[in-house]
Amino acid sequence: MHVKFLDTLDWGILIAYFLILIAIGVWASSKRKKGSSLFLAERSLRWHHIGFSMWGTNVGPSMLIASASAGFTTGIVSGNYAWYAFVFICLLAFVFAPRYLGTRVSTLPEFMGKRFGQSTRNILAWYTIVTILISWLALTLFAGGVLIRQVFDIPMWQSALILLIISAFFTMLGGLKAVAYTNVYQMILLILVSATLAIVGICKVGGISALTDAVPADFWNLFRPNDDPAFPWLPIILGYPVMGVWFWCTDQSMVQPVLAAKNLKEGQLGTNFTGWLKILDVPLYILPGIICLALFPQLENPDEAYMTMVTHLFPVGMVGLVLAVLTAALVSTIGSALNALSTVFTMDIYVKKIRPQAGQKETIRVGQIVTVAGALISVIITIAIDSIHGLNLFNVFQSVLGFIAPPMAAVFLFGVFWKRTTTLAANAALTVGTVFSIGVGVLYLWVFPADQYTAWPHFMLLSFYLFVIIGIGMMVISLLDKTPQAEILNMEKIEAKPARIVLVLWALLIVTMIGLYIFFNGH
Repeated sequence: MHVKFLDTLDWGILIAYFLILIAIGVWASSKRKKGSSLFLAERSLRWHHIGFSMWGTNVGPSMLIASASAGFTTGIVSGNYAWYAFVFICLLAFVFAPRYLGTRVSTLPEFMGKRFGQSTRNILAWYTIVTILISWLALTLFAGGVLIRQVFDIPMWQSALILLIISAFFTMLGGLKAVAYTNVYQMILLILVSATLAIVGICKVGGISALTDAVPADFWNLFRPNDDPAFPWLPIILGYPVMGVWFWCTDQSMVQPVLAAKNLKEGQLGTNFTGWLKILDVPLYILPGIICLALFPQLENPDEAYMTMVTHLFPVGMVGLVLAVLTAALVSTIGSALNALSTVFTMDIYVKKIRPQAGQKETIRVGQIVTVAGALISVIITIAIDSIHGLNLFNVFQSVLGFIAPPMAAVFLFGVFWKRTTTLAANAALTVGTVFSIGVGVLYLWVFPADQYTAWPHFMLLSFYLFVIIGIGMMVISLLDKTPQAEILNMEKIEAKPARIVLVLWALLIVTMIGLYIFFNGH
């Protein structure tokens, strides 16, 4: 699919879409109080902003393309990444959010600095910056570059640069507020487009029962037998929580909207809304892949499932809209990541270490410079990723996250749940633990690749083992460490009882999720 597939109408829709988007960005930035912080939207976000923002950051085109591809090859089993998440979003709502909002921090390294002292905050700030550059910016740009390259036939560096310029423009203009406002608008459109695609596809196949007959029966199971090569059930149950805690509870890009909540109730309602939105991931993103298998079983590259459905089922004009929405989803993920990057660098490194006396104007300017610098570095990493050949990139995405997650998950869980955890233990986990974890990852992906050496466990089980080893190490160090812990945080948390509506909505979500897991098993 190249430019010639785009009619004049498609181009018109693409251009109109971006003009509306820029107008929203300008409007949001005009609502920002003059000289106020770009970073936490003046702590004014309501539940719907938080929900759409967290979901929007989570749903990049890489996820769209990967989900449809996974649906095409294995059915709904990869839906566990979306549906199992409610457990950890719940943990964020009731365990982490009261503490984050109680200590009024703007970044998660700052929170850990309050718990373990300045040394931990420094390590964590750099750790966060590196993970944002690799896991959020470079991988998202890469996926977006693949998409734009498919359509416009231009080289990777140009497509990455175009995406970055648009995203950086929003981040510098209106900060988190512009990102949050545009996210709401983009996510509603994304839902409409993907829902239309699924409905048109089901009609084309001949209805739901025709679809279930056209694909293997086990495509409708969330748990597969333990000898399944791609998605055995045990590694999912044990390994996903390590990634889940890291991703949903401790990752700056994901948690930032909650830090900017108006109050704890809005934060807890916002996370609950994210949990409901995550249910949509399966029908909106995985189902089109399954429908694609029923309609185009001869398709050779599963990664093309989503765009194949779009180009074959949608009329002129709609293709332009889909491209606009996909590009917008990219911009929203990159915008959130750039904003998180500039927040962490400015608040945790610049203001804390380099110029404590910096005024509001200066911090905003530094934040904007960091946005540009981060954007340029991520383009270079993107081009480097593009030069790796022969890797199935979406498996690499998941496994890279599986190796980044264990140290962070361990430090946050121990820091919050076990008072005895010492600074030395946390710092050892973040330095030695990270080197160990990523070292194992390099061995697994490149030195002794798992597809050639069958002795490796499933990468999610490996992630769980790494977490256990780091956790045991932290316990041993904490028990042996006799240095007095001067800076142990008064872990101020908001002690208020959760509002009744919060409890009711969370109970409803939990019952719904259990129902879905029962329904989608045993086929």
